[in-house]
Amino acid sequence: MMTALQAFEEKKRFVHLKELLRSANHIQKIKKGTFLFQEGMVANELYLILSGKIQMSKMSQDGKEMCFRICSAGEIIGELTLFTNDPKYLLNAKVMEDGEVAVIKKDYLEEQLLLNPTLTFEYMQWLSNHARRTQTKFRDLILLGKKGALYSTLIRMCNSYGIRLKDGSILIDLPLKNQDLANFCGTTRESVNRMLNALKQEGILSIHKGKITIHDLDYLKREVQCENCPVEICRIE
Repeated sequence: MMTALQAFEEKKRFVHLKELLRSANHIQKIKKGTFLFQEGMVANELYLILSGKIQMSKMSQDGKEMCFRICSAGEIIGELTLFTNDPKYLLNAKVMEDGEVAVIKKDYLEEQLLLNPTLTFEYMQWLSNHARRTQTKFRDLILLGKKGALYSTLIRMCNSYGIRLKDGSILIDLPLKNQDLANFCGTTRESVNRMLNALKQEGILSIHKGKITIHDLDYLKREVQCENCPVEICRIE
């Protein structure tokens, strides 16, 4: 779980990049259940989330959904379209919680990156962190199997949305359906149901009103042979 100091340090990073995005062309309200953009749409804009939450996912040809991250305030989305010809969005951006995003034109950001070395360096750092997060998620999904994928997803959610309770448990302050977890793990809702029930019976976690509380995070880490990656990498965003 990210400490207060780590959260503060995270907010201080990429200052120039986020300031540029906050001075965007306009602010757009987003509503739960709608799509900010969808896979295959022409990508002329990038977004900085000011408030709310957005789920990034991709649909397979057989209609299965694979979730990659849940983004909240301070996260940039649509970034994979920069410096490409005939750019199109590669993922779906579904709004999970009402909020606002700052909208910036792709061409303008590309121009600023070419003119401002400090901005370019920050963008490269941010993109590198994003790539490392993605690589570790796929590593867990491929190497650890479905159970390991679920456990590592829960660990990442603790780091991103965890609230430490008085008894030492961690509340994942994000309502989640079992299907949502299944989409992150590349498995079925039924499989997730079975694994969560087993964890509940062992006292590893509990669920109340759609929110999961982890009572024994160390158990999950031991089961996946956690490498204790930096918190900025082991996250669900």
